[in-house]
Amino acid sequence: MKTLQGFKNFLMQGNVIVAAIGLAIALAFSTLVKAFTDNIVTPLVNAAGSPGATGHGQLIDFGAVVSAIIYFVIFMMVVYFLIVVPYRTYEARLGNTVFGPAAPTQTCPECQSDDLPVKATRCKYCAAELRPVSEGPAA
Repeated sequence: MKTLQGFKNFLMQGNVIVAAIGLAIALAFSTLVKAFTDNIVTPLVNAAGSPGATGHGQLIDFGAVVSAIIYFVIFMMVVYFLIVVPYRTYEARLGNTVFGPAAPTQTCPECQSDDLPVKATRCKYCAAELRPVSEGPAA
């Protein structure tokens, strides 16, 4: 039982979940690129080749590309609803925010660094004094 708890703890680490989601998205995207290349680009390149080149008469298969796009969208929905949403809910119960909007930042007027937290009073790069930024809507 202790082994299963350790395995659960390993799986629920944020970096493991993010890496798994990134890998799944990369594989799905590579399928989309392959379908576009095989069914659109390759026939066009073959048609533009020299008259004796093989591959003339190939057809551009838009249906295969549309099918790959639909597969990609459905796959992304499955990843989102079966992995991201439950993981976000689990982390919210623990008081953590994951896969949420990025924290607001401000720009240093001296060195133009744009990744400074809104609540910062000095720039972490040049130590220039920063004016407080209101977090509400501008009046």
